[in-house]
Amino acid sequence: MNDLLELDPSGPVLIAGGYGTVGTALTQLAAKEWPLLLTGRNPDRGSSLANERVAVRRWDLNQPEPFKANVRAVISTVNDPDDRVLRAAVQAGIPYVDVTRWTSRVTRALTLATLMQPEAPVLLSSGWMGGITNIVAAALAEEVGGADQIDVAIRYDTNDQAGADSVDFIDRLGLDFEVRKGGTAAVVRPLSDTRWVDIAGHRTKVARLDTPEQFTLPLTIGAGSVATRIGFSSNTSTTALLAARTIGLFRWGSGERWEPLRRSLLYSPGSGGTAHLRVDVEGPGGTRTAVISDPQGQAHLTALGGLLGLHSVLGAGAQAGVFFPESVPEPASQLAKLESWGVTILRS
Repeated sequence: MNDLLELDPSGPVLIAGGYGTVGTALTQLAAKEWPLLLTGRNPDRGSSLANERVAVRRWDLNQPEPFKANVRAVISTVNDPDDRVLRAAVQAGIPYVDVTRWTSRVTRALTLATLMQPEAPVLLSSGWMGGITNIVAAALAEEVGGADQIDVAIRYDTNDQAGADSVDFIDRLGLDFEVRKGGTAAVVRPLSDTRWVDIAGHRTKVARLDTPEQFTLPLTIGAGSVATRIGFSSNTSTTALLAARTIGLFRWGSGERWEPLRRSLLYSPGSGGTAHLRVDVEGPGGTRTAVISDPQGQAHLTALGGLLGLHSVLGAGAQAGVFFPESVPEPASQLAKLESWGVTILRS
């Protein structure tokens, strides 16, 4: 591709997918701090967000037309299957944040960006909710002197607003994935190892899910075991998803023919809901728990993860190279920022 981005320290922050569900939430937050340039395949859809600080332009990542812009930073809130946004930003030495990749694409992005020897920060912040889980886990691990075991439990509100990309993980449910368990590699089957967990006062049945923090936390903070599980506010949705796993839908029904059925199990966005997740960390100094709740929903919480990422790559002292959200200094200070933005974090 011949995309050409150029670094302009006084220019706008480019938000790829800036008028999608997460992109819109991020736009509303970030426009208070920087001028913005929103891109996507259908710029007319973003016209309601345009004003003197927010511009909207076409950049269709599935089409060959080159894109050019002068920007101070780039954040991707859409899938970038051919790494066009990543490549263009790294080649130009522009600070970059990504909040949308599943684990295998994080590993590819890590490899690609490292080989390109970036001259600006590259933050791969695709842990659940824009890296919020990573940051919370790192903060709790500091309190107990390390992380022998990290358990993340997500309560997915089926009434919440959600973009189509938010359920792309459903197409990974037919693939076993590798995690660290007791410091050694272990292969896990999706939607296995179910358990009941109290998440913000809701008794929720949760099961294993492939997420990037299970890959990064052992590398960055030395976690011995990391397990992320997901459950749903609707027991019917949980039962349907587990039943689909039992009959093998995600293996024999992995093609385009069965995509509507797979998506229908999760993608029925409503008028809004509350995002809840729980993080438990066990270390040498004991166990710590944090329950994170955002009354504005999962898109808003993910957008806050992206906003924290922009602060990291544009902040004083930001260094060139590839890093993950839990690698930032003083992760506890990041939690304080989340609370100042209306997120509730209950610790025990």
